[in-house]
Amino acid sequence: MIEAEQFVAAVRAYGFGLWSGVPCSYLKPFINYVIDDPGARYVAAANEGDAVAIAAGAQLGGVRAIAMFQNSGLGNAVNPLTSLTHTFRLPVLLIVTLRGEPGLPDEPQHELMGQITQQMLELMGIPWAWFPSEAAAVERTLQIAVAHMERTGTPYALVMRKGSVASCKLQSQPEVRPLFPVAAAERQLPESTRSDYLRVVQSAVSDTDLVVATTGYTGRELYASDDRENQFYMVGSMGCASSFGLGLALAQPERRVYVLDGDGATLMRMGALTTIGYQRPGNLVHILLDNGCHESTGGQSTVSHSVDFCAIAGACGYPDSRRVANAEALRLLLQSPPRMLRFIHAPMRTGVPDDLPRPTVTPVQVAQRLSRYIARV
Repeated sequence: MIEAEQFVAAVRAYGFGLWSGVPCSYLKPFINYVIDDPGARYVAAANEGDAVAIAAGAQLGGVRAIAMFQNSGLGNAVNPLTSLTHTFRLPVLLIVTLRGEPGLPDEPQHELMGQITQQMLELMGIPWAWFPSEAAAVERTLQIAVAHMERTGTPYALVMRKGSVASCKLQSQPEVRPLFPVAAAERQLPESTRSDYLRVVQSAVSDTDLVVATTGYTGRELYASDDRENQFYMVGSMGCASSFGLGLALAQPERRVYVLDGDGATLMRMGALTTIGYQRPGNLVHILLDNGCHESTGGQSTVSHSVDFCAIAGACGYPDSRRVANAEALRLLLQSPPRMLRFIHAPMRTGVPDDLPRPTVTPVQVAQRLSRYIARV
C-alpha cells in the first residue's frame, strides 16, 4: 500500500498537471488528495468518457493529464479511447480500478467487468500494468508508462486493485458557485446555414485562438471553408467536443477556445455542460449549431426543437447564454467577446454544400500541427 502523496508527487515530476475522473471507492484517496492539493487540478467529469476527452484536450494543450475511473465505467470510455485518443494519438494516462476482481467478494454488478477489464484494455490496444502498491515500484511503473506514451502517442493504463492506496480524508469543501438568470429564448425559423455561421467564426478568431469542430459535417465544412492550423476537426467521439475543448481551455488559459458543437452531439453527452459550467473557464466559447437533425447520417430528427439549450446552459452554470437568429447576429456577438464562459445557441437551416470534401489531413496530422501551432504562436 502506498500513500496518495507518493504517487501524486511522482507524476507531477513527469509533468502531469490535470486529473479528471469519476469517483470510485478505490480511488477515493487519490481524488481527495488531489482536490486538497493546491498544486494539482482535479476536474470532476459527468461520465468516464468525458474524463478521457477532458484529459485528451489538456494533453493537446501541453499539459499531461490523467483520467481515472472504475472499471464499470470503462464501457462509457470506449468511444473516446478508440476514436479520440487513439485516432489523434493523444497519450492519456489511465487509472482503472478493478472492482469485481475474481476471487474477492464484491457487489454483483461488478462480477463480469472484473473478469474482462484487462481483456477490454488489450482489445483496444491499450497496454496495462498493475497500479503500484509499494512506494519502491512507483518510479519504475511511471517510467514504463511514460516511455510507451511518448513512443506511441497512445494511452497507457494502470489497473488498481483494492487496498493499493492508503486512506486519505477530504479536508476541503467544494466551492458553491452561483447561477445566472437566463431570459426565455424566442423561437424563430432558422435564417442561416452552417457555412454562414462557420465563416463568421473564422472571421472572428484571432491568430492565438483555437477552434474545435465536432464530428460530422461541422468539421468538414470548416475545413472546406478554410483549412487552418489552429483548427481541430474531431472525427468520431461524438459528444466529446465540448469536454475536449474544456481540457484545451484549461491547459491554455491565455488563448480563447471556440467549440463548434452540434445538437445531436450535445444531447448525447449533455452532462458535459454541468462540468463546464462549474469550471467556468473564461476563455471558452461554446457555440451550438442546431439544425434539429442528425444530418450526416441521413437527416434523422433530434429532439432539439423541444429543448431550451440556453436555459439548460444557464442552469448548469454558464454565466452568459445567448440565442442568435442568424449569422449576422453571431458576428455582432463575437465582435467584443467578454472574458467569461459563453454559450451561444445558433439555430440553422439544413443542407450542405455540393461536393463537400473530406479533410485530406489525417487526424494525427491535425493534432500534431495544432500542437506545433500552440508552441509557435
